[in-house]
Amino acid sequence: MIDGYRHKGMRRQLIEELKEKGISDMAILEAFDKVPRHFFLDSSFTSQAYSNMAFQIGAGQTISHPFTVAFQTQLLEVERGHRILEIGTGSGFQTAILCALGVRVVSIERQKELYIKAKPIIQKLGYSPNLFYGDGYKGKASYAPYDSILVTCGAPFIPEDLKTQLKVGGRLVIPIGEGKKQIMTRLIKLGEDEWKKETYGDFSFVPMLTKTAK
Repeated sequence: MIDGYRHKGMRRQLIEELKEKGISDMAILEAFDKVPRHFFLDSSFTSQAYSNMAFQIGAGQTISHPFTVAFQTQLLEVERGHRILEIGTGSGFQTAILCALGVRVVSIERQKELYIKAKPIIQKLGYSPNLFYGDGYKGKASYAPYDSILVTCGAPFIPEDLKTQLKVGGRLVIPIGEGKKQIMTRLIKLGEDEWKKETYGDFSFVPMLTKTAK
């Protein structure tokens, strides 16, 4: 995997575009500069890798638009050392962005093909998240509680297991809805049974499915 001057230049152009779209967290923008997005795509897409586009990555899944990745990450309000649960490893790009922010990542992927493919790419970048093949609706209780939880696929409802595994004061960022559009939602856990709900408009994600695929 080669990361040359051309790739770095394209990344910086993307970062400027993200700034124009309202991404203001400098740590996130620096993470986008550190993580080569083209590593997570087929080589035929290299020239478009830093466009604000989604791409097919296999198993009927996509790598999200860079703006979507940055926007969801900004909603998490992460701090170095936080423990983050990610539902939907996918290509591994979002996972790597979180790692570049200095957080401890636990990530679950239900498509075995993607789980196997993402792991070596993330490791080659020098990151070591805890990656699991399994059902994201169940979360990963053995690593809970989490400072934040990020769902990178469209959920028909908010899984109770994820709410239980979040720390008081933590944030759950999840696109909610069935069909082609979901509403980006952030839940802030104010107490064991007290929540603040915020919405951030329509986005488009692949659906969150319940059973692991072979």
